[in-house]
Amino acid sequence: MGYVKLVFLMLFSFLCQLAFCSSLSHLCLKDQALALLQFKQMFPIDAYSKLLSWNKSIDCCSWNGVHCNEATGQVIELNLTRCGLRGKFHSNSSLFKLSNLKRLDLSENDFSGLLISPKFGELSSLTHLDLSYSSFTGLIPAEISRLSKLHLLRIKSSSDSLRFRPHNFELLLKNLTQLRELNLDSVNISSTIPLNFSSYLTTLHLADTQLYGMLPESVFHLSNLEFLDLRHNPKLTVRFPTTKWNSSASFMELYLYSVNATGRIPESFGHLTSLRTLELYSCSLSESIPKSLWNLTNIEDLNLGDNHLEGPISDFFRFGKLRWLSLGNNNFDGQLEFLSFNRSWTQLEFLDFPSNSLTGPIPSNVSGMQNLQWVRLSTNHLNGTIPSWIFSLPSLTDLDLSDNHFSGKILEFKSQTLFSVSVKQNQLEGPIPKSLLNQSELYYLLLSHNNLSGQIASTICNLTKLLVLDLGSNNLEGTIPLCLGEMSRLLILDLSNNSLSGTINTNFSIGNRFIVIKLDGNKLEGKVPQSLINCTDLEVVDLGNNELSDTFPKWLRALPYLKILRLRSNKFFGPIKDSSTYKFAQIRIIDLSSNGFTGDLPVNLFENFEAMKIISEKSGTRKYVADMSFFYYTNSFIVTTKGLDLELPRVLTTNIIIDLSRNRFEGNIPSIIADLVGLRTLNLSHNRLEGHIPASLHQLYVLESLDLSSNKIIGEIPQQLASLKSLEVLNLSHNHLVGCIPKGKQFDTFENSSYQGNDGLRGLPLSKDCGGDEGVPQATTPSGLDQEEEEEGDSSIISWQAVLMGYGCGLVIGLSIIYIMLSTQYPAWFSRMDVQLEHKIVTRMKRYKKRN
Repeated sequence: MGYVKLVFLMLFSFLCQLAFCSSLSHLCLKDQALALLQFKQMFPIDAYSKLLSWNKSIDCCSWNGVHCNEATGQVIELNLTRCGLRGKFHSNSSLFKLSNLKRLDLSENDFSGLLISPKFGELSSLTHLDLSYSSFTGLIPAEISRLSKLHLLRIKSSSDSLRFRPHNFELLLKNLTQLRELNLDSVNISSTIPLNFSSYLTTLHLADTQLYGMLPESVFHLSNLEFLDLRHNPKLTVRFPTTKWNSSASFMELYLYSVNATGRIPESFGHLTSLRTLELYSCSLSESIPKSLWNLTNIEDLNLGDNHLEGPISDFFRFGKLRWLSLGNNNFDGQLEFLSFNRSWTQLEFLDFPSNSLTGPIPSNVSGMQNLQWVRLSTNHLNGTIPSWIFSLPSLTDLDLSDNHFSGKILEFKSQTLFSVSVKQNQLEGPIPKSLLNQSELYYLLLSHNNLSGQIASTICNLTKLLVLDLGSNNLEGTIPLCLGEMSRLLILDLSNNSLSGTINTNFSIGNRFIVIKLDGNKLEGKVPQSLINCTDLEVVDLGNNELSDTFPKWLRALPYLKILRLRSNKFFGPIKDSSTYKFAQIRIIDLSSNGFTGDLPVNLFENFEAMKIISEKSGTRKYVADMSFFYYTNSFIVTTKGLDLELPRVLTTNIIIDLSRNRFEGNIPSIIADLVGLRTLNLSHNRLEGHIPASLHQLYVLESLDLSSNKIIGEIPQQLASLKSLEVLNLSHNHLVGCIPKGKQFDTFENSSYQGNDGLRGLPLSKDCGGDEGVPQATTPSGLDQEEEEEGDSSIISWQAVLMGYGCGLVIGLSIIYIMLSTQYPAWFSRMDVQLEHKIVTRMKRYKKRN
């Protein structure tokens, strides 16, 4: 019994001591708790912050995000990622009192506009430091390179607001010899890549860092390297090793797109047998894919898009673990037959071959791809029907077969998770599948430029998330569903070039988001719906080529962003009355041609075309009106310019056009048009305009096409128009113009058709001689000096003897004429002839004497 008591006492004593020691080991030191509480007070704390649990009545080692050394009670780890911290973070922060910190994560907070404090360099025990996506700005302090124990350093940014001083990046790599992971994505390094890297490095992120020069080959020979990301450094040149890489056994992910790796893919890639991800997008690679690449049997993600690679697509079936295969924007050719005998791609999710030269049909006997979500084969030469297995994919989200030669019908889709469907620019027929109109997640539906028929069902309005509806250039008929105007998220509505009829009864609701509305090329009647003024984001309105009958919808002036207004070829009528309330400040293209507008040209309308009063400066990148390419849609328009109907697949912001032709406008051409200096095309032809051509039009410096034909314009062509260096097409035909055609510059290139139908015009290229070398009218005097000036250039070589001979011959001819005239009794006519002839001969003789 005594033995049992002794054992019990010993056990009790041990448990008490263990409990006492345990309580001591988790007791947070006061100075550590105080420092953390002072740090907390620097920031406003929201209801979801980890810092809500920081309370002095609780052991700080149990606070959220805080981890202590169990033996000493020192705080050694702070994980404050996504804590909603925002505000000041200065060098006197109490955080820097935690000198034993080994891990510090402040990522994804908001320290907007603040510098990274040099005091971070005093936390000498740090092995992990993460300051990513916390909106720090300015220079990264050189003191960071003092943290020689770092295993992980992440300072990736969402912009280029962070940067290194010259040589500080090199200093960082030189001192941090223990690094395993370095992530500086989107930091402005603007440097070459030094040779010295930690031999322990496994992960290197340097995407979008303005690196330049040659990538040292030694990077590929880091023996522990598993992950390398150098994306979006177009000034960085990469030369791959031609022999086996030292890191080949460990390399698993390689991201090198948008760098300069000109040349072919080397055979050495075949040694990277552990590689799971290979992205060489937009690297200027050429030639065929080397056979050694088929050794990468562990590859899961392969992206070789936007290069110059060529050859048939055939052997990719060897990659049995593929999830992502992207080969778009290359020169691959051949057919897709390999899909039919591939049975190993059970994991494939992304099949992306757009913009190549693939031919033939898509094989119909394909199976084993039930996980396929994205199928993109656009802009090839594929034909035949779309195989049923594509419509049967249960998880399909994105289908793009546009710009091919597919025929047949669009079958019903099995998937209920469609996000985007584009089969535009094919020869598909039949009705719109009902399954497409019941997709709750569909954002993009593009079926244009096919031969689809039938009506547009009102159930299309069930697509409540739809952003783009493009059904243009088909054979659809019936009326426009009234509910379309109530689709609150729709940005683009294109029903152009169909056979839709009836009135536009659509009620566009307040708060809609429409940017483009194109209903042109149908059989629509009635008036323009005034509810369009609720579309306050509208940039494009195209109602051309219909049978609309209305006065000019001047209330459209309420649309602040309207850039293109096209009402051509309808039955609009009446005057466009002057009104001080006209705005249209952003208009770049206004086409009211082929209607019945009357009255004077609208001066006040022109006065408010503010966007036309600016000549766009040339820049390195082209800008487009209502550029919707982000939404898989481009604004194409037919405009009459340079005498031709041209289809513009996209409208540049510099395509500034006014077309008021084929109406019944009267009066003069207002000189205020000269203020629209950005004009490229001005077409006022086939109206009833009178008066003169304003000389001020010479201020339209960038004008490329001017058509004033088939009017009643009088007077001369202003000589000032000869200064229009950009003018390529001029049509002034069928007016009442007189005088001489200006000469020089562009006017020397115009043909007879530019002036025909103006009986009073003279000069080149017309056959009527204008007289004078300068192409301007010469004064005619009774002495006939116009003929004299024409021959003046040759007078210096006429000898005195030649003059006498001419005089003698003239005397004989003159006597003959005298006889004839006297015999026919025309003395007055003869008298004038004689005086002029004598005056000319005497004048030439005097000039000859003076010159000799």
